[in-house]
Amino acid sequence: QVQLVESGGGLVQAGDSLRLSCAASGRTASITTMAWFRQTPGQAREFVAGIIRSGSSTTYADSVKGRFTISRANAENTVYLQMNSLKPDDTAVYSCAADNSMVLISRNWARYDYWGQGTQVTVSS
Repeated sequence: QVQLVESGGGLVQAGDSLRLSCAASGRTASITTMAWFRQTPGQAREFVAGIIRSGSSTTYADSVKGRFTISRANAENTVYLQMNSLKPDDTAVYSCAADNSMVLISRNWARYDYWGQGTQVTVSS
């Protein structure tokens, strides 16, 4: 099993920056892909960014491309999401996800086997 724990959420103003962290534990050697998703009450879960184990390939949602950066430190079993130029529309619960079989990054939340508890990000106007 793999366990994921997110941290770094908080309340910020539009235009500010925030960095989220996701620490993985357990059978971390089996992880092939990791990703960030977000969800607002009444909205469907939305893919934000994904990365393969080596960190050499990343994928972003169009709504965050150019503003957010996903990275991974394999030796530390940690994935990060650097969020710049935050907007009120970025307000959501951000969750970290991982998978042990995919070789490509998926935008479908149902394809991921492991999930963290989520961390709240609130961006005020």
